[in-house]
Amino acid sequence: MTRILAIGSYTDTDSAALAGMGAQALPSLDALASLPQDLRSGVEGLAYKGHAALGGDSMDLLPGLRVIANFGVGYDAIDVEAATARGIVVTNTPDVLNDDVADLAVGMLIAQNRGFEPAMAAVRSGDWSAKGDLPLARKMSGRRVGVLGLGRIGQEIAARLVPFKCEIHYWSRSPKSTPGWTFHDDPVALARAVDDMIVAVVGGPETEGLVSAQVIEALGTDGVLVNIARGSVIDEAALIEALEQGRIRGAALDVFRGEPHVDPRLARLPNLLPLPHIGSATVETRAAMGALQRRNLQAVLAGDAAVTPVNAV
Repeated sequence: MTRILAIGSYTDTDSAALAGMGAQALPSLDALASLPQDLRSGVEGLAYKGHAALGGDSMDLLPGLRVIANFGVGYDAIDVEAATARGIVVTNTPDVLNDDVADLAVGMLIAQNRGFEPAMAAVRSGDWSAKGDLPLARKMSGRRVGVLGLGRIGQEIAARLVPFKCEIHYWSRSPKSTPGWTFHDDPVALARAVDDMIVAVVGGPETEGLVSAQVIEALGTDGVLVNIARGSVIDEAALIEALEQGRIRGAALDVFRGEPHVDPRLARLPNLLPLPHIGSATVETRAAMGALQRRNLQAVLAGDAAVTPVNAV
């Protein structure tokens, strides 16, 4: 009897570990309905790795489901309310990816301010020798940086910026205990107070469009916007317009609306530094995420508490 389904594209190591738990692999959520009913009825655990919406209709195809173990800290693709109503525990993989995502956020901010992408292109194309030096970039150290969302990852980002002599400002739902960082109770006020802003809030309906046209406008013509959260957090149309018109200096995005399909108007902008959602994409961190996903599955199926639960059931 298949007790666990594993949906998504896993590494060979993770696939082997899940198979060792008796999991049956499925390439995508769409394949769920094609499974025989008797097989679906026996499934108690779901290892999920994907961005397709996992809602109540999918859950109802697995009437014995007890746990959905998400691969990743963000779980906005999963209808947690629907899971809770059905007595299904939802888990995620927080903390193990904090360092990688924070490292990338700071790296993107530095790369955009110092103009890494056009500089590398000048060397590779021969333009450096043919056309001479590039225009001057901007100094990174000492800038005022706002962190939108001071959760685990946001705090790691801010801590990394302190050695760069940056003045740290932040927005969160309530003030946090910090080493003197400045709290703002409104994203627009945060953007107005800083040179650059890094988005580190959770995804989902509550943060949909949080970085609005007003926030982008408040950041100003010298500002750089970095997003390592979710594409849904930013009003992408407003961002495209601001970048096209030079109303902010640049953006660095690791996440997009509708990814991996990126709006071509955005992708071709010269003042955008785009990355293909690689925040946690290191060998070490992905291995730790897979291990935590499996520990959550094992715990719940053994009748114990989840290691990192999202909901209370």
